[in-house]
Amino acid sequence: MKKPQYITIFVALAALCLLWAFGSIKPPAQANAHEGHQHEHAGQPGEGTVSTSSFSIDSALTAAKGTLLPAGAARLTSLESTIEKSPDQVQKIQAFRAISMYWKDSVKAFIPYAWYVAEGARLENSEKNLNFAGHLFLNNLQHVENGEMAKWMALQAKDLFERSLKLNPDNDSAKVGLGSTYMFGGISNAPMEGIAKIREVVAKDSTNLYAQMTLAMGSLMSGQTDKAKERLETIIRLDSKNLQALLLLADIYEKQDKKQEAIRYYQKALPLATEHTEMRAELQKRIDALKKQN
Repeated sequence: MKKPQYITIFVALAALCLLWAFGSIKPPAQANAHEGHQHEHAGQPGEGTVSTSSFSIDSALTAAKGTLLPAGAARLTSLESTIEKSPDQVQKIQAFRAISMYWKDSVKAFIPYAWYVAEGARLENSEKNLNFAGHLFLNNLQHVENGEMAKWMALQAKDLFERSLKLNPDNDSAKVGLGSTYMFGGISNAPMEGIAKIREVVAKDSTNLYAQMTLAMGSLMSGQTDKAKERLETIIRLDSKNLQALLLLADIYEKQDKKQEAIRYYQKALPLATEHTEMRAELQKRIDALKKQN
């Protein structure tokens, strides 16, 4: 039986839990890197260089609108007019929400949905909504094959988390989100900046599971298996039913040819996968195969 990759098994789980049935929007081959609506910022003095992206949200939105039926296009035009012309900020925010939900529910197009969620959050300048929008981009980075689009999404997440942290510098979720964006977004030549931000959260609160898991994933990606095991074991001590940590630990032990330990963690994960029939079946196959090899 082919052994799974660390990241593959995690992504499979994340996809089951997070991925929606959104269609994709492919950007034009030649997009203007300096076109408006990018919300990209260079690093501060002393920080690593932050890259830019050639992905154009304006071009992507134009292409997406071209696929709509006349009634849908007219509805969007009306809402966009409210955003452009209304002097009432509350009406503008409501229009952003209505547009985002139209793209999400009626068209199932992620990029326009996330973009309008983000623009509404920026206008409202709400810590909670900025943080939500940032995580919306961050959580979907791994599902994007187009490199420039993924980089653009990471830059959006960075901007949103930074805005949230300006409102509340102690927001640990935004700190970890920003650190994760540096680590996994491919936008900086100094990914250690991201790790430092997350370690700051862990130093203050070692029970922060989100921060611990992010550092564990970073350790796996950099080949620091023992450090990843330590963090995953910490997570399980804090949350014995953490399916992600159990699967990752089991996979580590399987790769180290420690079959009994791998079986033990796979068996702990098995009853937690009740909502995912295919995953449960695959886990049982893996357990059976390891027992035969043992």
